[in-house]
Amino acid sequence: MNIKEELQEKSQNANGEIFNFSFNSKALNYKSLLKGFNKEIFDLFDLTYKDLDIDQGIKDLFHGEEINVTEKQSALHHVYRDIFSENPNNFQSEELLQNCKNSILYCIELRTKLLDKGIKNIVTIGIGGSFEGPKLLIETLTNSSARHFNHIFLTGPDHIEFNETVEPLVQEETFFIVSSKSFSTDETLQSLELAKNWILQNCKFNDHFIAITSQPNKAKELGFNNMITFPNEIGGRYSMWSPISLPAILELGKDFIEFLKGGGEADNQLLNDKEYKDFIKTLSFSDLWYSNFMHRETRVLLTYSWKMRYFNDYAQQLEMESIGKQPNKNSIFQKTGQIVFGGFGSTAQHSYFQLLHQGTASVCADIFTIEDYKDKNKLLFAQSQAQANLLANGDNADLKDHEKVNSNVPTNLFTLNTLSPFNLGYLIATWEHRTFITSQMLEINPFDQYGVSAGKIFTNKYLDAHGG
Repeated sequence: MNIKEELQEKSQNANGEIFNFSFNSKALNYKSLLKGFNKEIFDLFDLTYKDLDIDQGIKDLFHGEEINVTEKQSALHHVYRDIFSENPNNFQSEELLQNCKNSILYCIELRTKLLDKGIKNIVTIGIGGSFEGPKLLIETLTNSSARHFNHIFLTGPDHIEFNETVEPLVQEETFFIVSSKSFSTDETLQSLELAKNWILQNCKFNDHFIAITSQPNKAKELGFNNMITFPNEIGGRYSMWSPISLPAILELGKDFIEFLKGGGEADNQLLNDKEYKDFIKTLSFSDLWYSNFMHRETRVLLTYSWKMRYFNDYAQQLEMESIGKQPNKNSIFQKTGQIVFGGFGSTAQHSYFQLLHQGTASVCADIFTIEDYKDKNKLLFAQSQAQANLLANGDNADLKDHEKVNSNVPTNLFTLNTLSPFNLGYLIATWEHRTFITSQMLEINPFDQYGVSAGKIFTNKYLDAHGG
């Protein structure tokens, strides 16, 4: 009997036991409440992990090997985390490391220059990874009343967005950050044209625009003199560690380095700490188990912290764009990435929790809370604990028949010790590691996105055919 057959057999006999696994670090604590998953199943997945030599894949990633096979390049987003780490790996060239470090330091220094120019409004033009990462950092780690600038994120496909958010501003007080890896994204180019025409009514283009890109020549063709570059080997959804996060860096200053250090700590643990690696394996293996063998292809992310509410959007893009691919015909797994959605836990409880607790859909759950909310926000912390237990275990003894809940939702409970730049960096790097290990188990490439490209191709074909 091969591994797939053994897993299929175990899926027929999966019982109601809860797989209890915990992991603790200075950034977060984790507890699994995974019903129908156990150590025997974990060990079978681990045999596949070893057969595929995924430990070597991890080393290849951090050593800058050609891990992105379809685009024939490495994936270097982790470099920014390494250059500020207290225990740097220094796997890359000194020139690359120094250039990346200088670009982050330049971003930090830019705040003073903009304030001295009288800039009050920062408009970021970008979409996808150029939007989700900086937006998450600003909303999670800064206080709106204490920000140095008024921030607007312009996604671009609808002119009404520009008319309502940008046109009421004063040109002289407004600065545009145009974030585009390729400068070929239709929405970004449309917004750039609108913004350029608007600013030229009273100001010079290069006094109020800066480009963040891996394609400086394309930026120059569009008129940019001011630009900050990053390596082409950094994908959009992995780019928040880079100067793409300039809008957030303008607010965080040196705290952004703490965010990078948190990510670097998770990287070092993935490379060197067996306990941490078992934590990531638990996340990845259980995701694959539930989607491939237990027909649970949807996972809900619930943040019991209002400040963390944008993490759901970020994780959704990271996972669904990275592992939402066709299966590898040689893999034992034919279901790839799960559908990921979520929201602020307290709001969700009055929205779609009815389905989670009593509906017929098969889902998994990731729940997030903050340890110091035990004292600072007792209701929110209590909700996170009660809902995690109710989803996974149920407690129907005190409920009438029509009130009883399913109590069959496999649940992961993540508790950040505090909501700090370091801890958030650690969490997001951990999410990348979860996604990467899953991709390697699936034998697919998490660093391309040809499904996204297909939509662009056929949109342009439609415009060409209809006078666009």
